[in-house]
Amino acid sequence: MAILISFDIDGTLEVGDPPGVLTMDLVRKTKEAGILIGSCSDRPISGQRAIWEQHGIEVDFAVSKHQLPDVKQRFDAEIYYHIGDREDLDRQYALAAGFEFFWPDEAVSEPWLK
Repeated sequence: MAILISFDIDGTLEVGDPPGVLTMDLVRKTKEAGILIGSCSDRPISGQRAIWEQHGIEVDFAVSKHQLPDVKQRFDAEIYYHIGDREDLDRQYALAAGFEFFWPDEAVSEPWLK
C-alpha cells in the first residue's frame, strides 16, 4: 500500500522563506522510494509548482493548506503524512484532515523509509 507525504515549503524545505532543514535531495530520495509526494503551502499553487520544476522534482499534487482533505480523497494510501513548521496551521490542518504530522527536525531522519 502507498505512503503519501505532503511537504510545507516555508520553514520546512531548504528552498523556503525562511529556509527549513529538509533538503530537496531528501524529497528526491522519498519520491524515488515510490512514495507519493507533493506540497501543501500558503504559497500560490503556481509558485509551489515552479519550485518543484526548478528542482526537477515531479510532484503528485500541490495544494493550499485547507485542501489536505481533498488530497486524502484523491489518493489511496495506507498512511498520510504532512510535514510542517507551524502549530497553528500545519499541525492543525494535518490532524483535522486525518494526516499524521512531523515537525521538520523529526522528518530529517526519514521515518517513513524505515
